[in-house]
Amino acid sequence: MEQILLDLLLGFGIGLSLGLLGGGGSILTVPALVYIVGQTPQAAVTASLVIVGLNSSMGALMHRSQGTLNWRVALLFGGVGMGAAYIAAGWSKALPPTTLMIAFALLMILVGLFLILKPQPQDGDTPGRGWLVTVVSGLGVGLLTGLLGVGGGFLIVPALVMFVGLPMRQAVGTSLVVIAMNSLAGFLGHLGGPALDLQVLTLFVAAGLVGALAGARLTRTIQPHQLRRAFAFFVIALAVFLLADNIPQITARY
Repeated sequence: MEQILLDLLLGFGIGLSLGLLGGGGSILTVPALVYIVGQTPQAAVTASLVIVGLNSSMGALMHRSQGTLNWRVALLFGGVGMGAAYIAAGWSKALPPTTLMIAFALLMILVGLFLILKPQPQDGDTPGRGWLVTVVSGLGVGLLTGLLGVGGGFLIVPALVMFVGLPMRQAVGTSLVVIAMNSLAGFLGHLGGPALDLQVLTLFVAAGLVGALAGARLTRTIQPHQLRRAFAFFVIALAVFLLADNIPQITARY
């Protein structure tokens, strides 16, 4: 019973992150599944893609009703990302579990520093920068999605604002469509891998949908820059823990 309640709490937190920030779900899901639920890194990567993909789909529906979703950019950015995610998923299977977790932690540190050091983008009319920039950005995020099991929201939102030129609110809604597309492609690339725990998936997804709805409503009362910095520090702290746990395993071999 305690494990069920813990799974529900974790799932709610992941959904809350997606609802508040338009991302962050996968970067929390993989460590939670590995260190709290007890799954292997490969199994956690696959399960993460399912959980975050379904939660993002629901979040996208919410943003669609609010008119904060750019379908043209979402389909182009997400379309090329799906192909890259599918290919990169095969590379993930060849990586040792410890190497996978260290790479994940290093990416988390880079993202956390980016969120802290970069100024908060403002909403407004920002000119688009063309389809080529959209394609290149989508390829980069898709590769990371398939390789590390991250839906990419914490990368997609900054990419859509800084590179593609979308206003911040539109970037958050659009990112959820891209996350769902990339997660689907990454999951298909992981078929044939470790079996999924359907009970864990069900609990995480159900609680995550409630969390996503709550997060979307909380954005009306909490300042975005406060959320951004708090999330950045949390991500860096979690990354330091992952490195401290996994680096000794690498050095012990030599």
